[in-house]
Amino acid sequence: MSVSPVKTPEVMSYEGSGYKKDFWEGKGRDYEDRVERIAIRRLIPPTGKRLLELGAGFGRLTDLYEGYEQVIVLDYSHSLLQDAQARLGKNDRYVYVAANLYQLPIADGVCDAATLIRVIHHISDVPSVLKQIRSALTPNAVFVLEYANKRNFKAILRYLLRRQRWNPFNREPVEFVKLNFDFHPAFMAEALNGTGFTTQRRLAVSYFRLGVLKRLIPTSVLVTLDKWLQPTGGMAAYAPSIFTKNLAEGSSPAGNFDGPLFKCPACGATDLAHQEDRLTCEVCEAQWAICDGIYDFREPLK
Repeated sequence: MSVSPVKTPEVMSYEGSGYKKDFWEGKGRDYEDRVERIAIRRLIPPTGKRLLELGAGFGRLTDLYEGYEQVIVLDYSHSLLQDAQARLGKNDRYVYVAANLYQLPIADGVCDAATLIRVIHHISDVPSVLKQIRSALTPNAVFVLEYANKRNFKAILRYLLRRQRWNPFNREPVEFVKLNFDFHPAFMAEALNGTGFTTQRRLAVSYFRLGVLKRLIPTSVLVTLDKWLQPTGGMAAYAPSIFTKNLAEGSSPAGNFDGPLFKCPACGATDLAHQEDRLTCEVCEAQWAICDGIYDFREPLK
């Protein structure tokens, strides 16, 4: 049976990019890395059964989830997942998955935590992705979401000085570069609430993400100041990055941690036959590659 690919919004692909080397390693972003780690530790439960790390990239933050029995390391880029494997190793604790966030291949209710950091700014249809994430989570699971804040101090100042045309106080997302969006906190709060999440906490992060400040002030000082200021996100979120702790709503039974981990992106069935180099859906017969220990659900095999 031939399987027609499902049409989804355009995806930002980092396949074959030098994201690790060109953006992070030795690029003066120690401050950003450290304050993001502080925020995540404040929001994510330290232990759990299975965590879904969405947009994991090369595994920069995966070591934060060492208290979980299993971590699904998911990204659209196969090459970045290979970098993550080199960083984290190949073992049963890490499951490497290449997939489209608009068609998550994760079975319903099999994760008790999830994170989405530095990713949603590439998403044009936010509610669709949030619904996919909610379906993979157990009731009361914690979902940590980071988003680029449209209403930040720099954007407000530029707008008041007429250095930018878009209004940071407008609730609608702004696409300042193709597939790069900033979001108003009110828009994101509404999107989360409308897709089955209750926001419990909000942190404002990276207040000092300015090259001149990072050159003049020691990183440790900026990190300490940012740590003190992060809780201001609960009252007035004006930092360039917002981290939220969200609880998955629902009253269904506890998570199905012993059932099938994957579902077919083409038809949603969990009846997948495992072979050495592929998974085959026993309902629609779609086949999905397994290459170098990475499950590839981006496109079915021909």
